[in-house]
Amino acid sequence: MHDQAKPLLKRPVHSVGWGIRIIERLGLMVILAATLVAMVAEVQHMFGKGKVDIVDLLLLFMYLEMVALVGMYWRKGKMSVRMPLYIAMVGVARHMMTDTSLTAPLSLLAGAGAILILAIAVLVVRFGHSRFPYGPDEEL
Repeated sequence: MHDQAKPLLKRPVHSVGWGIRIIERLGLMVILAATLVAMVAEVQHMFGKGKVDIVDLLLLFMYLEMVALVGMYWRKGKMSVRMPLYIAMVGVARHMMTDTSLTAPLSLLAGAGAILILAIAVLVVRFGHSRFPYGPDEEL
């Protein structure tokens, strides 16, 4: 029996999946646009102050990783768990460099510990992927 001949309630719910896909695409466009606006604002800020610091470069790197993350999700419909972990590591490092209240040794150790935990999480994910690979329908 062809889809057109089936009663409405017995048809596959392709329109719901299609609608969700449209919402995902719109959300990705909003995230991409916001990231690009923030990136341009940061470049303008660097030009305004007349110099580029390492924290500025780290922020631009984080924006670039966000663009790559959006691109991956757009192409594959899936997101690697590792990319947000990498972004988080750069974010913590940047925060440690910019926040003057983190000069206490314990604060610096806490930040370094957070980066270490994120790095271990990346290793665990990589190990899990190599030890228990995805099936053909689950491939990232």
